[in-house]
Amino acid sequence: MSAQGCLAANDWICGEYLRSRSQELTDATVQHIWITAVSVAIGLIVAFPLALLARSRPAFAGPVLGLTTLLYTIPSLAMFSLLLPFFGLSAGLVITGLVLYSLTILVRNIMAGLESVPEEAREAARGLGYGPARLLWEVELPLALPALMAGLRIATVSTVALTTVGSIVGKGGLGNLITDALTSFFKAQVLAASVLCVLLAVVADLLLLGVQRLLTPWTRAGGGRASRRARLPRRTDRAARPGGGGPSPEDGRATADDPVKAVG
Repeated sequence: MSAQGCLAANDWICGEYLRSRSQELTDATVQHIWITAVSVAIGLIVAFPLALLARSRPAFAGPVLGLTTLLYTIPSLAMFSLLLPFFGLSAGLVITGLVLYSLTILVRNIMAGLESVPEEAREAARGLGYGPARLLWEVELPLALPALMAGLRIATVSTVALTTVGSIVGKGGLGNLITDALTSFFKAQVLAASVLCVLLAVVADLLLLGVQRLLTPWTRAGGGRASRRARLPRRTDRAARPGGGGPSPEDGRATADDPVKAVG
């Protein structure tokens, strides 16, 4: 079948669609990335002080977590309808809704990361004269980064998916193409936009994973040392038995367990 034929036949996979609509796909992808990035960035800026408030004032922890969880349970159509009088049919409407949805994930993971910091590390820093602000930025946040970055990755992937819902107001990035294609059952456009959305989520997650590894090099260093230590006994056993002889690991355990056998 010719390239033009796949469009006429409404095939799922159609190279001619990708060539003829490449600019449309590019524009939708750029809008999708922009809405996602702005939403996650604002969500992180809002979630951080909320998490600090909930941690420093235990009385606020319940209301903060309860409110963010409640916001997450509101259906997207209802959320956008509630925000419509304030933002109109604009990208701000979609971004605000996505920010509110991201709070429950970000707040909980920031709190979990800060709570996972060993109390010994805090006491040692206070003993060195660290004030609250310096303690937070130089001790607690670096140690909380793995949990914080895990929450950021989840929130980002979730936001990539939820951005498509913005198509109900014409600001959904790739979601606009999916909605338009579903109306006419344009298979190639549905598949192309859906695959691009999945690829965006995967790429965003991998990028944030790379950032996490750069910011937490000690996690890789510790794992590497543990791995080398785990491999060392096996190399020692092979060196002790070049021809297949020598004591086996079972013999070594028996000797360690029963010193009398070793003497005998």
